[in-house]
Amino acid sequence: MSDLSQLSITTLKGVGAALAEKLKKVGIETLQDMLFHLPLRYQDRTRIVPIAALRPGQDAVIEGSVAVTDVSMGRRRSLVVRLQDSTGSIVLRFFHFSTAQKNGFAKGTKVRCYGEVRPGASGLEIYHPEYRTEQQDTGPLEQTLTAIYPLTEGLTQQRMRLLASQTLEHLTPRNLPDWMPSALAEKYHLGPLNEAIRYLHQPPQDANLAELAEGQHWAQKRLAFEELLTHQLSLQRLREQMREQLAPQLAPSTYLVNQFLENLGFSPTNAQKRVGAEIAWDLAQSLPMLRLVQGDVGAGKTVVAAIAALQALEAGYQVALMAPTEILAEQHFINFSKWLAPLNIEVAWLAGKLKGKARAAALEQIANGTPMVVGTHALFQAEVQFKNLALAIIDEQHRFGVQQRLALRQKGVEGRLSPHQLIMTATPIPRTLAMSAYADLDTSVLDELPPGRTPVNTVVLADSKRPDIIERVRLACAEGRQAYWVCTLIEESEELTCQAAQTTFEELQLALVGLSVGLIHGRMKPAEKAQVMESFKAGELQLLVATTVIEVGVDVPNASLMVIENPERLGLAQLHQLRGRVGRGSAASHCVLLYHPPLSHIGRERLAIMRETNDGFIIAERDLELRGPGEMLGTRQTGLLQFKVADLMRDAALLPNVREAAIELMRSYPDHASPLLDRWLRYGQEYGQV
Repeated sequence: MSDLSQLSITTLKGVGAALAEKLKKVGIETLQDMLFHLPLRYQDRTRIVPIAALRPGQDAVIEGSVAVTDVSMGRRRSLVVRLQDSTGSIVLRFFHFSTAQKNGFAKGTKVRCYGEVRPGASGLEIYHPEYRTEQQDTGPLEQTLTAIYPLTEGLTQQRMRLLASQTLEHLTPRNLPDWMPSALAEKYHLGPLNEAIRYLHQPPQDANLAELAEGQHWAQKRLAFEELLTHQLSLQRLREQMREQLAPQLAPSTYLVNQFLENLGFSPTNAQKRVGAEIAWDLAQSLPMLRLVQGDVGAGKTVVAAIAALQALEAGYQVALMAPTEILAEQHFINFSKWLAPLNIEVAWLAGKLKGKARAAALEQIANGTPMVVGTHALFQAEVQFKNLALAIIDEQHRFGVQQRLALRQKGVEGRLSPHQLIMTATPIPRTLAMSAYADLDTSVLDELPPGRTPVNTVVLADSKRPDIIERVRLACAEGRQAYWVCTLIEESEELTCQAAQTTFEELQLALVGLSVGLIHGRMKPAEKAQVMESFKAGELQLLVATTVIEVGVDVPNASLMVIENPERLGLAQLHQLRGRVGRGSAASHCVLLYHPPLSHIGRERLAIMRETNDGFIIAERDLELRGPGEMLGTRQTGLLQFKVADLMRDAALLPNVREAAIELMRSYPDHASPLLDRWLRYGQEYGQV
């Protein structure tokens, strides 16, 4: 029989062109795809639960006879059916119903139904249960747990279960090859692939529902291990391919770095020196550097990046620095222009909004070899030609993604030498995520803050305390300090957020007469933003009302108070970034999280974590637990980590073995890698075979 990866889904009974098109939307084109489209969760419809044994929140099958049927005219008109068995009774409630449906529940009618039990006004209730009456033939109970699959529009659970059941009839060990070498399966105690697949589509009656819900069953572990292994293989292959290329060998700087450090006005920390030495060694090799530098807010990553840039510049090559937002790119442009001007090094600027003659002039500068180029990811565009790019510095990597990293290859010297890549992030990446998402990178950590940085004291208050906080801002400014007042995103709308910032700015101007208040938001022109920030830095403004555009890269040591309105709208990493704007001087600094009650459970947890710790790595671990890897890494941009079975937090314990197994598989069973990549990453092959 043919390999199931070669058999189209249309070989199944009832699958025509229209249904095949819908299935394609959820990644199902072959019978193998159907087998790896696994249930999200399960329902137990294998046994009838006595009504007296039901508990709120439970999904259950019950059977009984109708005691009474009525139409309730409460806040919402509803059909109320009281069902009873020998142990007790329960209400079935329908908000959408017909007369025929009501008549079907005549007194004494036997009914079997399934649904979620919830507390009601007069005892337990089930809203809109699935049900069958004796007239419709209740039929035998299910023999296995009922799978609930991921769907798209036009697909039903019933249809998916039928397709899975049909596909399982085709399944044999011969037509779904197990690409996990038996030696590795034995070493890591992994059961047979076919049995795991069969079990997860149709778990038996006695399956442990709690174990399955928590992803702890051996069958789930078996598939999670294989999926994580495949992900590692794709990144290792990517790394190997990058390593097969040549990069310019850059001799360590002897002149420019010393000049830069003399002009800097302070000594680098030991951590900066250590990471700087790691980078300098990498740049001197003929293999392209792929290094991720992590550091908490204010750890001095930009200085490390400048030292790396000077090594390439002294060797006579170009350097590109890219940032994900225009305000951050502008901040880098200002810093590098200031640092490199005394060294007579020209800095070019390119962003998406640069148009017409200004854009043409910038492109010409870059093509003619302007040494230092700063911009947004507009620098990735095909029309941008470098003369001899040797080093690309990418800030906030998680917003770029693998594809753009790869695109850099074409930008190297004569398209022949690949540029070295230095990737920086101020969002500390939890170890579990770094092991999985960045397996193709070497990692350096700046684990030391420059002297003089003070921990920020964080308080969490309801917005009813707003007048008290305004008074606190007045006192801080009267003592010669400066403050930020941050307005957060209103349902993802930049325009509305800018309007909210404008309104807050006007309110605070009225409330704080005598104080000099400024405003900055994303809709302002770059020159306006730069002017406002300059005034704030110079101390001409005492209070700055801002949207989250001030999240990264802005350094005002005299600012010691930050108020963040509606912090519950932001993720932990972003809150931590914002808080890092204060505490940059020697004065005691404070951050007030002004939330709008009531808070959700996750909202409460987030704010409690912010109050408890200033450690970015602890915050990142908790953020990963609360939000998941896709959101933390910006999955939409990277295409990474959209796992079918694996869960990085839940399966973190598997990762060390997975990494070991990936190395062993590539070394001893290299011909197993491509079939695994095809099976799990068919839509992400650009990561595995670039």
